[in-house]
Amino acid sequence: MGANNTERRGLSDNGELMEHTPTVADDGFPRTGSIKPPAAWSMPAPPGSTSGRSRRGLLGAGLVEVPPVPYRDPAEAVLENPMVAERRRFCRCSEPVGRGKGGRPGRTEGFCPRCGAAYSFLPKLRAGELVGGQYEVLGCLAHGGLGWVYLARDRNVNDRWVVLKGLLDTDDPAAGAVAAAEKAFLAEVEHPNIVRIYNFVQHPEPRTFAPVGYIVMEYVGGRSLKDVLLEHRDKHGQDTALPLGQAIAYALEVLRAMGYLHALGLLYCDLKPDNAIQAEEQLKLIDLGGVRRMEDFTSAIYGTVGYQAPEIAGLGPSVSSDLFTVGRTLAVLSFPFRHFTTTYVADLPPRDQIEVLREHESYDRFLRRATARDPFARFTDAGEMAEQLTGVLREVLSAEDGEARPAPSALFGPERRTVTEELTPRRAVRALPVPVLAPTGGGGVPAPAPGDDDPVAVLAALATAAGPDAPPELLLRKAVAHIELSGRDEARQVLAGLPPDDWRADWCHAMAALSAGEAAEARVRFDALYSRFPGELGPKLALAFCCELLGDLPAAQRYYEAVWRTGRSHVSAAFGLSRVRLAADDRPGAVGALDSVPPVSSQRQAAGMSAVRALVLGRSPAHLAEEDLLDAGRRLDRLRLDAERHGRLAADVLGAALGWILAGRSSTSVLLGYPLTERGLRSGLERTYRTLARLCDDTPERHRLITRANAVRPRTLL
Repeated sequence: MGANNTERRGLSDNGELMEHTPTVADDGFPRTGSIKPPAAWSMPAPPGSTSGRSRRGLLGAGLVEVPPVPYRDPAEAVLENPMVAERRRFCRCSEPVGRGKGGRPGRTEGFCPRCGAAYSFLPKLRAGELVGGQYEVLGCLAHGGLGWVYLARDRNVNDRWVVLKGLLDTDDPAAGAVAAAEKAFLAEVEHPNIVRIYNFVQHPEPRTFAPVGYIVMEYVGGRSLKDVLLEHRDKHGQDTALPLGQAIAYALEVLRAMGYLHALGLLYCDLKPDNAIQAEEQLKLIDLGGVRRMEDFTSAIYGTVGYQAPEIAGLGPSVSSDLFTVGRTLAVLSFPFRHFTTTYVADLPPRDQIEVLREHESYDRFLRRATARDPFARFTDAGEMAEQLTGVLREVLSAEDGEARPAPSALFGPERRTVTEELTPRRAVRALPVPVLAPTGGGGVPAPAPGDDDPVAVLAALATAAGPDAPPELLLRKAVAHIELSGRDEARQVLAGLPPDDWRADWCHAMAALSAGEAAEARVRFDALYSRFPGELGPKLALAFCCELLGDLPAAQRYYEAVWRTGRSHVSAAFGLSRVRLAADDRPGAVGALDSVPPVSSQRQAAGMSAVRALVLGRSPAHLAEEDLLDAGRRLDRLRLDAERHGRLAADVLGAALGWILAGRSSTSVLLGYPLTERGLRSGLERTYRTLARLCDDTPERHRLITRANAVRPRTLL
């Protein structure tokens, strides 16, 4: 494995954006230094160019609006006096070079006193010089880890702006290898979120006339994410970060680019805020110097302390290490990440120390999986990571403005049943979504989706098709059917036939524990699945059920709110939220949760009935207001119920009102057509009970209703 040439460039250890001088890490790999990429890559297209037209990207995934970054005058990009500051002059062996002494400035060219290698920090190209017979140099833009970067004009293609990237040192074999690698495969890369490579040309070195390679790249106008963050801090304070939705929007664009590179068998290796530029409404990855093929185990590895995955020195770069850099970059953009190059070089701060992580549990879990020390604990690929991050974004935005942002899940099916009454383990299990499975089974036997039919019928249909060698989908269907019938042992036997790394088996084991009444065990299992899939609503709903059954009502409320606020697909969350709020004596909140069930929902009527009960049941006359009684009556009148259900609710409302009157209250209002007086309410209750008795087919229950009617009827004078 080649040298790990790490550019320490970006944020300071206390969370501020600044430059770093290179050091040799504890593992002995040298870190080569570079200066801050300028705002030079932020400029408009030249006259006559088409690149000044609006280029709308996908920033925000259609969910959040990201402020566009305008182009700027090209004259602002070119450095008037291109020099590398003395404190940033290092030989490739990490020895400081070109430093001044005794008040005299250091030499910009010379030989390293440690290894004897020649060094030069002077630009090799001058303004007006024609490179490759085509590219007219306008000046220097920046000095990076691989050398000077120049702005040029392509005389052969409409005078478009291009960027020429040279080498740090023509004698540096590692830098030469990187340039050669770029020339070999970067022409394959063509993606809207990745800077485009136009050409690779050679030009004589001015002193030795030896050919020097230059990459000709697309010019990206705009600002780097580092500069976007700097500007935000200048406006809002140094202890601030980008709005979370905006930071996530950037990460989603980066993941699109990463997924494309990985599909080509390439690794980016060196993601950080410096290496992504926003131009108008589009984000592009720049600086492809660290890109390498996945099967390359010999080239130099380029990365940045604080962003690079901890296993790089031993295992080398991988898809997992690339995703690690995305997580670290997102963390740096979304909160003031202090000491991330030292104390937290491979970890995140405790959640309770970071406000945005305290406020958004799903985001905290997402970051911790993305940046886990164990590469096998991270997301498996960019697509999975983007899918979960999009779910987290929906939740974050809904928490900020209260507006639901529902979306179908690629992992879980829809709600199967709704828990509208008291929660029990069996009801919870039958309400939980199950993993998305194939619609039919093997052996020519149809496999009905679990929950769509009676579990006994499902088991009968799968009796001959779901043997030990059956496809995983059939085994999962059979396991879910056993779980719904409280057959935990049978479900375990079936699940034993699944691969140990199949997360769907973990979900079924958690459901089985819940079905058996082991809510504590189920909570642990569902919690692990929540950390694995932080953007999914299913695990949060499962945790809410477990917490409610265990009596942890604050946690249950938090998860119910997250599920219901983000999407309206799991109506059980609205009823659960109402129950836990009612248990906390928050009746307005309980009724509000039920009122939020959409009118088009099949459970809207059940929600209306529960709202009526929430207003009056279980309340002492001292805590019952006249307006609550009248509101309950109005709600009941609006419900289109059959006579029996209407009568039972009317009895609850009228009974509560009678208790309120008997406690010494008085009113001139009318409730459900009866005067809000003792005589009026007794008459109403008597009539209601006798109506219910006539509708009742159960003889003992009919007798009880008649007894109640006789007991409550108004007193008359004999």
